[in-house]
Amino acid sequence: MTHGALHHVELWVPDVTRAEATIGWLLRELGWVEYQRWSAGVSWRLGPTYVVVERSPAMGSGPHERTRPGLNHLALHVGGVEAVEALVVGARERGWVLMFADRHPHAGGPEHYAAYLENEDGFEVELVATTGE
Repeated sequence: MTHGALHHVELWVPDVTRAEATIGWLLRELGWVEYQRWSAGVSWRLGPTYVVVERSPAMGSGPHERTRPGLNHLALHVGGVEAVEALVVGARERGWVLMFADRHPHAGGPEHYAAYLENEDGFEVELVATTGE
């Protein structure tokens, strides 16, 4: 284990079923496997790292807002440009919206091939091409 490596990320969501249909679908497409499940949440694991979506009873009111202090987005490695584009198509079919569509796939700069997606609950993911850029 690498000292300082990410252990897990926990996302508090207003609707676990919706999060599972969007975030869970995407993680499974990228090779993550279901790790834990309980009445208020589910998690997926890839290697030693896992991501949790949970409807916590301690969660405050109001929607997630990525532009407020806190988590802005998750950035995930994707095999190559073809894989990024295939995920964009699949994601749109599952309710994700392509952000910065006018600058896709170089919204992060001319040397950075990525798709930025947002789900109905305001969570953003960045899918970064890691080969064949």
